Amino acid sequence: MSADSHDSTVIDRRRLAEAYARELETFAAAHPRSREAYASATHLFGQVPMTWMNKLATGFPLYLDHARGHTVRCVDGHEYLDLALGDTGAMAGHSPEPTVRAVRRRVEELGGITTMMPTEDAEWVGGELTRRFGAARWSFSLTATDANRWAIRLVRALTGRPKILVNPYCYHGTVDESLIVVGPDGRGADRPGNVGAPVDVTLTSRAAEFNDLAMLERELAHGDVAAVLMEPALTNIGIVLPEPGYLAGVRELTRAHGTLLINDETHTFSAGPGGATAAWGLEPDVVVVGKAIGGGVPSGTYGLSEDLAARALARTDLDLVDMGGVGGTLAGNPLSVAAMRATLGEVLTAEAFTAMTARAERFAAGVQSVIDRYDLPWSVSRLGARAEYRFTRPAPRNGTESAAAADGPLEDYLHVFLVNRGIMLTPFHNMALMSPTTGDEDVDRHTAVFEEAVASVLSTSPEPRR
Repeated sequence: MSADSHDSTVIDRRRLAEAYARELETFAAAHPRSREAYASATHLFGQVPMTWMNKLATGFPLYLDHARGHTVRCVDGHEYLDLALGDTGAMAGHSPEPTVRAVRRRVEELGGITTMMPTEDAEWVGGELTRRFGAARWSFSLTATDANRWAIRLVRALTGRPKILVNPYCYHGTVDESLIVVGPDGRGADRPGNVGAPVDVTLTSRAAEFNDLAMLERELAHGDVAAVLMEPALTNIGIVLPEPGYLAGVRELTRAHGTLLINDETHTFSAGPGGATAAWGLEPDVVVVGKAIGGGVPSGTYGLSEDLAARALARTDLDLVDMGGVGGTLAGNPLSVAAMRATLGEVLTAEAFTAMTARAERFAAGVQSVIDRYDLPWSVSRLGARAEYRFTRPAPRNGTESAAAADGPLEDYLHVFLVNRGIMLTPFHNMALMSPTTGDEDVDRHTAVFEEAVASVLSTSPEPRR
């Protein structure tokens, strides 16, 4: 059995197809109300509120009835251990009490969900973000996508350079500049499936593989890159961790070429209270944080270094007030900022991260024990409170390798097998995220069901190693 490459020969593809068909039948029989709700959704584009909700292994989506902490209940009355947690948006857990209390106070007692007026909560949140991430000046949005877009506009203005460099298969929301990959010739190319690109992406962007400093230096040498926009670890293509010295090398090269550095911590916030920036001692010029900081209420923010903020504010030719393209009417609204203050101050605390990380360590160890027991050529990676398993070994070192390691049929089977036994993973990949309320028993439950799923589709039925 190969120990150093993607190898799916351990899976009996006939058994896999038959087992998947059985699991789909089980799912359909157990969820008639969800199935009917989906069939009746004729006024929605793609039958769902947002088309990515059709990324699922089950044929039709589960419809939500109730959610609290790390559990959700669907309209058919089944309860699930939620390891997806809104793909990080609910990392604080569903409806955490401090956040709910703050939202109720803002809505019911104080009033003013959105007013175009600042609140004192905003300065508290900015100060807390500075304490955690180091950036000196903060501005708010409702999504990390918008925060990235506005940060990109600022760095282009301040450097006078037109292009943004990203890593293939990075996650920066729907930012146009990020939808670029490295093609077979080693040069930038449009990411497959990019919908309605306004211009050829190579006009706005450059790409360099994660963990490849030589490629990064080659692309920066053109002298037209305003900023490198990157996740400190890739997340949305499966967790791809930085190799020793890589992030320090990125910072050294960007400074040498007069290029700014933006760390997008939307997902890598799972690394700790100050994300990977604090956990790994990084020194970006801009930090973007989204999703999780509002406890489920739409929130996002970007932080600038002291120097960068001063440079921007000193530019009298830039319209930072009205139509300059760096703001939105609802951004920084009283409700969103109140939710951020409660979530950061009382829910996603340092103590909470300690517990969440311990659960993720236990999760990764449980998955690794199954991989070892059946001698599978798979791997598991962890980023703080987040863990993920891949059908390849060693773990991929860049986004292109990670995309190539995908096994759609196997992934779909594992997802529907798990959900039929009350466990939800992130639908886009095999990611599990721990909330402050997730417990050891929840993690151990996943390990047991995961082993059951794996054993059911192996090419042979060996005695597992004990």
